[in-house]
Amino acid sequence: MFSDSSEVLKFIKETDVKFLDIRFTDLPGVQQHFNIPASTVDEDFFTTGQLFDGSSIRGFASIHESDMQLIPDVSTAYVDPFRAERTLIMVFDIYNPRNGEIYAKDPRQVAKKAEKYLASTGIADTAYFAPEAEFYIFDDVRYEVNQHSSFYSVDSSEGAWNSGRAEEGGNLANKTPYKGGYFPVSPSTSTPTCATTSA
Repeated sequence: MFSDSSEVLKFIKETDVKFLDIRFTDLPGVQQHFNIPASTVDEDFFTTGQLFDGSSIRGFASIHESDMQLIPDVSTAYVDPFRAERTLIMVFDIYNPRNGEIYAKDPRQVAKKAEKYLASTGIADTAYFAPEAEFYIFDDVRYEVNQHSSFYSVDSSEGAWNSGRAEEGGNLANKTPYKGGYFPVSPSTSTPTCATTSA
């Protein structure tokens, strides 16, 4: 959407953007975020970034080394289509503000290093990284871990294990078979608009 900071600043002003949604990824790969008023974003922001406390982020840093710096990657920006107030989302790279180096535990940096290595081998010059779009639909999920026991239980009316269950209105036994929810043409379940996968 943007190639440099001047384009971002112009867009914020001309389209009345209210918030900048700052996003980064923690070590296990979960995206984190917080918002700042877009009116506080200036040219310096794109080089100094935003400081934050990394001690509260899983797998990042201890309290004595928790000060971290987020620097925006303007090429990742897009408008959030769901916010009531106009919000620009942007992914940030994580740096160590004490020495100016890229933070080694930033998953984006791991991916960049992998892509650079791939190019150095001559095998390829581009790698694509994305989340796996997989989901499960459960009617009941329970778990407990305590001093004397632990358990988990998941259930779905569409689970293959429920073909023999007595159900209100009758059980037509049209359940998603094990490993059977990925590619079948609909309807393979009672909700033909989406595919489910049994555990």
